[in-house]
Order: sequence, then C-alpha cells, then structure tokens
Amino acid sequence: MIHAVDGVDVREWRNLDDVLPEDQLLLTAVASARDTDLAAEVLELRAINEQLKRALGSRAVIDQARGMVMALTPCSSARAWDLLVDVSQHCNVKLRDVAAALVATAKGEALPEQLQRELRRALRRSHAADRR
Repeated sequence: MIHAVDGVDVREWRNLDDVLPEDQLLLTAVASARDTDLAAEVLELRAINEQLKRALGSRAVIDQARGMVMALTPCSSARAWDLLVDVSQHCNVKLRDVAAALVATAKGEALPEQLQRELRRALRRSHAADRR
C-alpha cells in the first residue's frame, strides 16, 4: 500500500496545509475514523484518475497529428509516431505540445520555427534510414 502522495506521507499529516482543498473534507472524515491507509488509497486512486484523464485528453490530439504526418509524408502510423517522438525529444517539448502545435496549423496557426526545423530534420533522418 502506498502511503505517500506527492512526496508527503499521509500517516504523518499533522494539519491540512499539505492537502489539496478538495481532499481536505475527505481526509478530515477519514482522520476521525483513524484510517490513514484508506485515505492514502483514495488519494492515490484520485491521482491515477487525474493522470489517466490527462493522458486520454492528449491522445486525441496526438492521433490527429499522427494522421496529418501520415497524409503529408506519406508513411505508416508507426513511422508517423516515431517522427513525432523524434521531434519532441530533439526539441525537448512534450509530445502532446508538439502534436497540438501541428494540429493548430490546420486552423491557420504557424508552426513554431523550432518545430518546423526539427520536423524537417526528422523527415530527412527518416528518409535516409529508408534508403539504407
């Protein structure tokens, strides 16, 4: 069982200053029942739930960007994924942010220069690998 949330051991909470406001009521109720294991589990599940929500939200835009790369290059879904990951890693920008910037170009927004440059480089590396 995990007893730490955001690096704070819930068994050692002395006050509610360390806790998010939405969790204070829960922890007050649980603390009165003296069940810190339950509090830790609930907070862990909430954190996992939030992480999954963010991941699912990012997934749609990443899939859209992958489709754009597939249509423009043309390439397979796996190759498009690799290209996006390559750009993300070389620019030190989160994959979801690279994808969002690429998808925004369909609405007339300019792709940031750094991403344009790195996308060109990633495409060159990909084509060079294909020729071997």
